[in-house]
Amino acid sequence: MGFDLAGKEWTTYIPIATSLGLAIYVAWQAMRPKIGLVNPDIEKNEEKVVNSMDVEDIGDKIAFCRCWRSKKFPLCDGSHNAHNKATGDNVGPMCLKRKNA
Repeated sequence: MGFDLAGKEWTTYIPIATSLGLAIYVAWQAMRPKIGLVNPDIEKNEEKVVNSMDVEDIGDKIAFCRCWRSKKFPLCDGSHNAHNKATGDNVGPMCLKRKNA
């Protein structure tokens, strides 16, 4: 009884169809571009991360993080080196230096 394909019940094809669908989905997920978060874990409870610093507090030179991986954020601690090596990126800090008058 029921739909018959070459003498077999159609329900016998459900595992095959499910496996094929899963394989197609996994392959599609593996091939599509990966778009990740820029900020992985800094102040995630805030709607927007905003940092400010007085110019007088900077001193002669300072490096600000642009990779969002620094443990001393917003200051650079060199974490971009590991990030660049792992991802093939080329991000580095923003460095400010006071001019000698």
